[in-house]
Amino acid sequence: MQRPAASGPAREAQWIRQPERSNLATLRLMTWISLRFGRPVGRLVLLGITAYFVCFAPRARRASRDYLRRALGRRPGLGDVARHVHAFASTIHDRIYLLADRFDAFDIVVEGEELMHPLIERREGALVFGGHLGSFEVVRALGRRHPGLRIALTMFEDNARKIKATLEAINPQARPCIIPLGQVDTMLRVRDALDDGQFVGLLADRSLEADETRPVPLLGDTARLPVGAFRMAAMLKRKVVFMAGLYLGGNRYRIRFVEIADFATVDRPDRDAAVDAAMLAYARELERCCHEAPNNWFNFYDFWDSPQDPAR
Repeated sequence: MQRPAASGPAREAQWIRQPERSNLATLRLMTWISLRFGRPVGRLVLLGITAYFVCFAPRARRASRDYLRRALGRRPGLGDVARHVHAFASTIHDRIYLLADRFDAFDIVVEGEELMHPLIERREGALVFGGHLGSFEVVRALGRRHPGLRIALTMFEDNARKIKATLEAINPQARPCIIPLGQVDTMLRVRDALDDGQFVGLLADRSLEADETRPVPLLGDTARLPVGAFRMAAMLKRKVVFMAGLYLGGNRYRIRFVEIADFATVDRPDRDAAVDAAMLAYARELERCCHEAPNNWFNFYDFWDSPQDPAR
């Protein structure tokens, strides 16, 4: 991967300015319905949610079409967009059961478990980079087979507050260790968690406007990914594992682990090249998941530098 001459602010920061159409009261109601009457009844509500977003969220609808054109290799129809939105709603709904430890409701297959097992046994902390792709919460299912698995999550402070509110509504006992991003001691806390043998999870596909980004090829065009997470991994000299919890429809999920970098032996002069290689490997894994399970991409805004949609 050729290192760009300059980096710029991320277009992905549009996700911050795009308001979420949800509230805690709705979440509590959905949680009550779903846990009391079961997943099949709860999923009936998703049809109305899907119809609402397809009809009344034009920006998200345009972003879905733009993405699906890249992932499917054809012009998507309204039915494709509806299936995309429904998959997103399904993973949000399934959080209720995953956070409530109702793993028996799902058929979950794990790819790359042999990579994680020795790390857990040796208590060797590693960075786990996911994205707004599928379900990050489904990885909790792995904890049932590996009781020694401990995960700390890094996220922006506003998102941390939302997660805490969600857990209060669903399962207060399921509170994970959360490390806020952008704080003075963020890297020190990440280092301490890794030294303690924890896996530190981070969604590496979005950034704030002030964050440095670099262009990477993704689905036939150029996207800008934030550099900070990869640079932190290099400075801490840690292994980086890509993780995706792909929703396959119904109650089926596939968890995938792929090692994309190991900075333990990277010297300072080679650090920038290693960061570039790790970012390229991350983008390749994102692309592979998008082709295999296209409805799992949940960045509903303009993600690419030069959208292919001629109507823009």
